[in-house]
Parts: sequence; structure tokens; C-alpha cells
Amino acid sequence: MDRIAVGLAALGRPAYINLGRDLPAVRDVPSMRAATHEVLDAAYAAGVRWVDVARSYGRSEEFLGGWLTERGHRDVTVSSKWGYRYVGEWRLDADVHEVKEHTLPRFREQWAQTRDLLAGHVHLYQVHSLTVDSPLFTDPALIDALAGLSGDGVEVGFSTSGPAQADVVRRAFELESAGQPVFASVQSTWNVFEPSAGPALAEAKAAGKRVLVKETLANGRLVAEAPEPLRRIAGAHGAGPDAIAVAAVLGQEWAPTAVLGPSSPAQLAANLAATRVRLGDEDRAVLGQLAQDAREYWAHRSHLGWS
Repeated sequence: MDRIAVGLAALGRPAYINLGRDLPAVRDVPSMRAATHEVLDAAYAAGVRWVDVARSYGRSEEFLGGWLTERGHRDVTVSSKWGYRYVGEWRLDADVHEVKEHTLPRFREQWAQTRDLLAGHVHLYQVHSLTVDSPLFTDPALIDALAGLSGDGVEVGFSTSGPAQADVVRRAFELESAGQPVFASVQSTWNVFEPSAGPALAEAKAAGKRVLVKETLANGRLVAEAPEPLRRIAGAHGAGPDAIAVAAVLGQEWAPTAVLGPSSPAQLAANLAATRVRLGDEDRAVLGQLAQDAREYWAHRSHLGWS
């Protein structure tokens, strides 16, 4: 399970854009905390030792920090992100759930909050959803502040979103502070619907960077709306479409870590079945035909409702 991480985007707040979430009937804070701890316990028992959270994932850092303290685990790698602020006030019907801001004050504020909740546990801190128009690229003070995390033993990374992910990956890895690269890792969306970042991620891996893949199930679409070819391959392997989609990620030659987003132990077990799947050349060819135009994929994603 060394190439599997569990993300808490779907569990740290009551509303999210993922389809097919398996959540408690009542989504109050205690119920969501308990659901989070159940998934984390199941993941740990299965051998998963990486958990991915973010400041904007509601109370995900709080839930994770409490779980780590209660269980006493010291062998869990934790990654978090800054740049979005959760503003949904724990409401399903909030008009806005998160607000993005890539500025030095926001970084300093959110890094302090992350440290308070996950003291001593954060291994990787990432810029959340870096895009080509982010002011970060032209803010030397912010770039230097990020680079300063490395001196404290924290790896510095970024995540990407949108149809220009490949451009962002290449541009971000060119950033330097005091003559040294700022970023050591990237977390990008890659799935059989949206593989456009693949070549840039392969370049990053070849350059010695850590590569993580998020949205492996296209926010649940590859399960709730699984296309017939995917369902056919799943049936042939005796697994669910989610396992095939995750296996497609794990099968990439650039060996990424797949970040899963299960909302229950049952969903986690179905996802982890991917580790027992070996896709053949014909399977990969069929899955490759499911790729969509990146702009169309991200336009569709932008219209997914929070619920």
C-alpha cells in the first residue's frame, strides 16, 4: 500500500461535489468525525500510511489530528494544503463553500492553523489548486516563504486543477528561491477521463519529483456514471469500476501515488481492490479511448453540485 493515500475531502465537511458518497444519515460534526475515524482505522488496518487533507476540507485537519492523538500512530505520512478557505459554515445549502487566495498573508495564516491542528505530523505542505493565473508566480516574498518550509523539514509541493495542468506543472518546477528549486512534489488530477497532465507528470517523476494523483475516480463519475467499456473490464476482472480506474492510475509508468477519497470503509475496500488488479494491454487500450477533451472535462466538473 506504499502507493496509496487516503484523502479526506469528502469527509471533513458535510457537502462536496463527489457523487455517490456513503455518509451518515445525520451530517453533524460528531457523526462526520466518527465516519472519518472509521475510514482512517480501516485504511490503517489495510496498510495505508498516507493521509491527505487541506485547510478547505472543513474540519479534516482537526479530525485527522484527533485520530492521530487518540491512536498514537507515528508512522503516518500527512500532507495538507493551503490557499482555499472553507466558508460553508457546515451547511449543505451554502451559496459558497470555499474561497481561494494565494497570497503571503493567507499562507502564513493557514500554515499556523495547520501546525496547531497537526503539530509535528505534516510531512508535505502544498499550494492548493495552482493555476497559470495564480499570483504566486509573480510574488517573490511568497515564493521565498514557501521555500523556507524546507528548512523546517517540511516538503513543499503544489496541486493543480483545470485544463492547463501540464503548463502549471512545468512552470512551477522552474521556480527557485536562493538558487534552489521551491517545489519537490506535485498532486494533479489524472484519471481515464482526464489524462492530459500525464506527459508533464512523467517529466516531473523523471526529474526526481514526487507525484501524487487526485480525483482518480473523477469525483465519483467513474463509478456512478461508469461507461460501458469500464464496466465490461471490471466484470472481466471480478472487481468494481472504481478498482479498475484506480488500477489505471497505479499502472502508469511514472508510478504515482494514488489519492483515494472514500467516504466509508466499504468504499475504501472496493477502491483498494485495485491493488489486486493487473490490467492487460487490451484493457489499457480500451481505457485510453475514454479520454475526454480536457476543456470539456473541466467544464463538466465545474457544474457538479455540492451536496
